[in-house]
Parts: sequence; structure tokens; C-alpha cells
Amino acid sequence: MKEHEFTPTIRKILREEFGANAEDLLKNSALLQYINVKTTSASRGSKARGSFGNIYAIFVLVEDYINRRFHISGNYEDAAGAKFSDLLKRQRELPFGSKLQNHALNHRLNQEFEKYFPFANAQPVLRDPETHQYWINENLLMIDTNKDSYNIAEAILRIINAYIDAKQEAFHEFINDCEKMLHISDEGSDEVNNFVAGLLRPNVDARIFEIVSFAILKANYGDQSIFWGWELEKVEKESLVLYKTGRTNANDGGIDFVMKPLGRFFQVTETLDVTKYFLDIDKVQKYPITFVVKTELKISDVELKIKKQAEAKYPVKTIVQKYMKSIEEIINIPILLERFFEVVELGNVSVVMDEIVKHSRVEFNLLE
Repeated sequence: MKEHEFTPTIRKILREEFGANAEDLLKNSALLQYINVKTTSASRGSKARGSFGNIYAIFVLVEDYINRRFHISGNYEDAAGAKFSDLLKRQRELPFGSKLQNHALNHRLNQEFEKYFPFANAQPVLRDPETHQYWINENLLMIDTNKDSYNIAEAILRIINAYIDAKQEAFHEFINDCEKMLHISDEGSDEVNNFVAGLLRPNVDARIFEIVSFAILKANYGDQSIFWGWELEKVEKESLVLYKTGRTNANDGGIDFVMKPLGRFFQVTETLDVTKYFLDIDKVQKYPITFVVKTELKISDVELKIKKQAEAKYPVKTIVQKYMKSIEEIINIPILLERFFEVVELGNVSVVMDEIVKHSRVEFNLLE
């Protein structure tokens, strides 16, 4: 089992619950080991990608199991399952869970669990598609050691709650750091510049990357203007303004940023999967889109990867050409850094930090 900074917390909770049997339980439980894998980001700061979808699917199923006292009564095999609508509602009530979809409960958790533990011979989520009822696989909760059999349900809830607490604390620290940078951003500090640049790394949480990308691009475009008008004699100067259209990383089918008055669309992504790009292009009927990609690959390499995948998927040149022409521009991490330092040169770092603080508070539900 791979050790990381949150693993001692898992061990501590197991020792408090099971004493000397803690290590045997961790060794014998595929579910505990899976949770260990999914909590890697807990102590790596707010910028590390958080993992909540599959973790929360486990949480709500185990919570339902405990709430109905099956860890005591022991007749779970005869019980009706939990309703899907109740489970999804509960997931979205949890911290960072407001935008979670149905994927984890329906298939994603089982698929990933099987990838990590192909010989476990047990899926975490059991469901009846006709009645929309769901169960946690009790075989994964009942763990045998050399001495006895133990139910780890309550320990699992404690571990996941500890993970949530760690992530919340990290995001509070992140907001505090942002506000500190905001206060000194007018001084031209290298500390601020390095802080913002550090938020544009490939392993940064997707929501933070989207927020920082927006803040940089808004400040950068805000210093640019166009001249336009309905009549030649009435041409006016207008600054470019970038608008954020919703919550970050929301899987809501929308476009992330829109620019006025040019009407440019921007979509933020961390994948190089051509299906994602073409789906975004299709939903706006091949209207040109600028993709902001969380990668350090060269633009030419990104375009080549997308094109090769497209040619493999659509063996008709005209189809591939239409899609590729709809990619108006690709902005990668190096270009974002260039745009940021252009903003720095103009003395507008505080504009970037103000946007980061404002949208981070909204995104992470830390509004005062």
C-alpha cells in the first residue's frame, strides 16, 4: 500500500476504533486501501486536486447503512436499498459536493475500484436499475483478522470526515494566502508573482486553475480595445471584457467564459481527449471556441494530438477539418504565464488577485 501524508490519520482512526487489530484490518481491507488511494491530496494543500465523487459515493452509502443500524442488527441482506435521489441529495449537501453528478454511484466507483483491486471479487456499489435502489457491498465492510471479524463502517465515516476537514482547512489557508497576496500585490512583489505562477501547475485543482486562468485573461484582455460601430462615422472604442458564465468545473454543459464585444467563447479543460473538444464544439454548433488547456505541452503538440485522435475517430477529412477549424485558439500554461507577466508589467497584479479571491470565495463556499 502506498503511503502518503494522510495515511497516518487513517491508521490513527483505526487504532482508536480497533486497537491492536488496526494494521491487520488495513492490510485485509480493499475498501480501506482504496480510500487511502483517494485521500492522497488531503495534506498537499488546497492546490492539489481533491477527490470527492467516489469518496462521497462510499460515504453516503455507508452513512445510510449506519443510520439504519445495520452495523448492529446485521440483517442488511434482506433490506430495501437506499433511494438514488436521497443519496445524490446527500452527496450534494457535503462540502465540495454541490455539483456532483450521478456517475460515481452508477458506475465510476465500481470501475475504478476494480482497476485498483481486480482480485477483490466485490464491487462497492450494488444497485437495482429498475427500482433505483442502492446498497453498499457489506462484504467490503466485514473484515476478518486472525482473531475475529470486524465491521469497519463507522471507521470509514470517521476517515472520510477527517479527509473533508483536511481539505476544508487547506482551502481556508488558500483563501488566506490569496488575501495576503492581494494586500501586497500593489507593491510589485516577486512573492505575489511566484504565488500566482504556482497556481498554474499541471497538478493544481481544476477549479483553481479555471479561476486563475479567468483572472489572468480578464486582466490581460481588459487592457485591449477594439474600434467598432454600426456606421463608419460612428466608430467607437470599446475595451474587451471577459465574463465568467457559471461555477467552475460544473459539468453543466455550458461555456466557461464569454468575451464582449467580440463574442468569443472560452472553454477550460484538463484533458487532451478529442471527444471532449468535439462535444464542446457540437453543443455550440461548431461556433469557434478558444480552449484553455491545463498542460505544459507545446500548442503544436496539443493540436497534433487532437488531430490524430480525430482522424482515427472520423476517417473523413472534411469532418476532421470542420472540427479543427472550430478551434479558434489553444491557450496552454506557458501562454497563461506570458499573459500574466504582461499584466505584471502594466502594474495590474492586484486586478488578478482581486478576481482570484472573489471567485475562490464563491467556489469554495467561503463567503463571509
